[in-house]
Amino acid sequence: MSLSPQEYMGSDATELARQITEGHTTPAELLDVAIAQYHRLNPQLNAVCQPMFEIARQRVKQPLAGPLAGVPILIKDAIQDYAGLPTGNGSKVFSRIPARQHSHIVQRLLNAGAVIMGKSNTPELALKGVTDPEAFGPSRNPWNMAHTTGGSSGGSAAAVASGMVPMAGANDGGGSIRIPAACCGLFGLRPSRGRVSVGPTHGEIWEGASSDLVLCRSVRDAALAMDVLAGPNRGDPFVLAPAALAFRDLAKREPGVLRIGYSTRSPVDTPVHPEAIRAVKNAAELLRSLGHEVVEAEPVYDGMALARCYLNMYFGQVAATLDQAREMGARDEEFELLTRTLAAFGRSMSSATYINSHRQWNQFGQALGSFYQQHDLFMTPALAHPPIRHEKANLPRKQTRVIELLLNTGLLPLLARWGALDNMVSDMARKNLTYVPFTQLANLTGTPAMSVPLHWTADGLPLGVQFCGPSASEALLLQLASQLEAAQPGPINGRL
Repeated sequence: MSLSPQEYMGSDATELARQITEGHTTPAELLDVAIAQYHRLNPQLNAVCQPMFEIARQRVKQPLAGPLAGVPILIKDAIQDYAGLPTGNGSKVFSRIPARQHSHIVQRLLNAGAVIMGKSNTPELALKGVTDPEAFGPSRNPWNMAHTTGGSSGGSAAAVASGMVPMAGANDGGGSIRIPAACCGLFGLRPSRGRVSVGPTHGEIWEGASSDLVLCRSVRDAALAMDVLAGPNRGDPFVLAPAALAFRDLAKREPGVLRIGYSTRSPVDTPVHPEAIRAVKNAAELLRSLGHEVVEAEPVYDGMALARCYLNMYFGQVAATLDQAREMGARDEEFELLTRTLAAFGRSMSSATYINSHRQWNQFGQALGSFYQQHDLFMTPALAHPPIRHEKANLPRKQTRVIELLLNTGLLPLLARWGALDNMVSDMARKNLTYVPFTQLANLTGTPAMSVPLHWTADGLPLGVQFCGPSASEALLLQLASQLEAAQPGPINGRL
C-alpha cells in the first residue's frame, strides 16, 4: 500500500528507502505521490523548472538497487547534467542546449537507485543569493511565499521544505547550499573542495570555489548523500582522500568536546539583524549545555578584500561564460541585466588583475588555518537578515537605468578599464553581500561549512546558523549537526 501524502511529507530519503526495502511501498507508488505533490505545490512555489516525469516513470519500471533505490529526488538545473536534456542554468540561452553526458553527480545518484523526477529552479548562471530568473520566474518560500527561498539552489530548497521531495541536488559557489537551507529551515552541507567531483564536463567550477551536494531535511540524509556522491572522476584536478568510514557511520559518533569560536559581526561591516544575532547567541547557549566550549573569536582577515576577490572571480567567470555563449550564436542581450553587467566588468579586467586577485585567496586560507589552530569550528549567522521579501532583491530603478545606459553606449567596460568605476565595484561588493556576508569565506578557502536549522524568527521564518570547519572536516560537522538535531529538532515542512 502506498504511503499517504502526510506520511510521504513527514519522511526523509533514508526512511523512504527503508519503506521500499521492507515492502511497505514501491518506487512507482512513491513517484505517483511525488508527482501529485508537484501538481499541488509547484504552481505556487515554482520550485521545478523542468519536469522529467516520463523519464522517471520509465525508471521505476526497472529493477533499482542502492541506498536511494526508488526515492524521488530533483537535481539542480546547474552543473548537474542529465544526458539529452539541457542544463539551463536559469538562462534562456543554455536551456536550448542538451547535455551530451551525465555528470558524475547524476550518474552516482542513478547508481544509488534514485528516481530523478525533475530539475530545480536557479537564478541565471546560479549567480545570486535569491532565485528569480527571468527565464523561469521566482521560486517562493514555503514558510511565507512573499519571501525568498534564497539562492542559488532556491528551487531545490522550496521543493524539499514543502515536502515535494525529500532531497534535491544543490551546489554552493558563494553560499548557494547554505543560504537556501537557512531561508527554508533545511540542513545544508557544503563539502570541501575536491570532495565531490563536478566532472566530466567540468574540472572545477569557479576556480574550485564551488562544491556540490544536496539540500535535505535530516542530517542522516546529508551523510547518505556524502556516501553516494563523494569521490573523484578521472582527470579531476583536485582530489581528497576518502573518509576512513562511511559518512553515515561517522555521523552517528559523538563529536567530543569542541572549542567553537563565534562571531556575529559582518565581515563587510554591514548591519546584522537582531534575529540573526539572537540565532547565534541561542546556539551558543545550546552548545554550552551540550558541554562544548564556546568563545567569541573570529579569523583575522580583510572582509572587503575577500568581497572584492569574490566579485573579481564573478566578473571573469561570467565574461568567459557569455563569450562561450557568443560562440554558440547567442547575443548578450539574451541575458539578464545583472549578468551582462558582470560580464562587462570581466571583459574590462586584465588577466594580471584577475590572477593577482586569485592569489589573495591564499591569505584567507592562511587566516582560517591559523584560526583552526586554536578552535575546532567557527560559528556565524548563515544570513545577516531573515529571508527577504522578493521585491527587496530588485535593483533600484535609478541604478538600473544608469547601468542600461552605460551598457548600451559601450561606456561601462571603457570606464571600468580606466578605473573610473572602482568605487562602484566596492559599493556593489558591499551591497550585494549585505544579506549574505558570512558564506564566501568557506568558498574561497575550499573548506566545508553547513547551515543548521536552529532558529525561527518571531514572524515564523527560518534562519539558519552556520558552522565552518577545516578542510576535510565534514565528518566532524555532521557529528555536531546530529547532536544539535537530537537536542533541538525543528519543524519538518513549510506551511503549504
